[in-house]
Amino acid sequence: MPILILFMFLFAIVVLTVIRCIVIVPQANAYVVETLGQYSGTWNAGLHLKIPIIQRVVRRISLKEQVADFEPQPVITKDNVTMQVDSVVYFQIMEPRLFAYGVERPIAAIENLSATTLRNIIGGLSLDETLVSRDVINGKITQILDEATDKWGIKVNRVEVKNIQPPVSIQQAMEKEMKAEREKREAILSAEGKKRAAITLAEGEKEAAILRADAVKEQRIREAEGEARALIALQEARAKAIQLINEANPSDRYLSLRAMEAAEKMADGQASKLIVPSDFQNVAGFVGALKESAKEL
Repeated sequence: MPILILFMFLFAIVVLTVIRCIVIVPQANAYVVETLGQYSGTWNAGLHLKIPIIQRVVRRISLKEQVADFEPQPVITKDNVTMQVDSVVYFQIMEPRLFAYGVERPIAAIENLSATTLRNIIGGLSLDETLVSRDVINGKITQILDEATDKWGIKVNRVEVKNIQPPVSIQQAMEKEMKAEREKREAILSAEGKKRAAITLAEGEKEAAILRADAVKEQRIREAEGEARALIALQEARAKAIQLINEANPSDRYLSLRAMEAAEKMADGQASKLIVPSDFQNVAGFVGALKESAKEL
């Protein structure tokens, strides 16, 4: 019985040892393995067997893109303005062996390198240039950090300057400047609006005057055309009447009557003179004269 218990104990130890020798590496991870204290390889995702006592996993490394958000750093600009700048670094481990053996505390090394690079870049810019040149600053920091971290097995994908905080006095001065600029733009826009309104009103009055003048002109033209047409129609009617009378060959009595009527009308005018022949009894001769005069008309 004691032998069986000992055998079962030894069997359990062997099973546990075998289980401990089986290593499963998750996806997007890498394990750095040492054999007798020396680097012997990097295990990628999958199933691996470890030699007990001889081999050991010294570093478990994530190959995913990581984000390091650093605390604000004091930075002095070219025009001697001290402000707080914090940055965010997006990086990815490309070489697990270099990451494990290249530098001690790699995240701290990236933070210090990022702060130093920020000071160097912003130190060559003025405050106004710093506030409007974030893309330029991000590009320069990314390039410098990427080159410096290659020997650590790290790939810096991008660096973002998150916040730039000038001193309170500078912020107040900037707010006053922005307020003055907004008031200036408002005054300019108001003046331009009044100018455009005045121009529009003047143009409207001008167009109205032109339309009124055109209307008066058109009215007078139409009135003149109407009077001319009426006069022409009257003359044509008179000519037609005379023509009809001549074609009808009227009698002497009718002509005498018409002559008398014409004489009466001629006598109505203030500057008209009526010449009557001495022999008024010879009406036929007078009528003939009037007839000739009517033909001439």
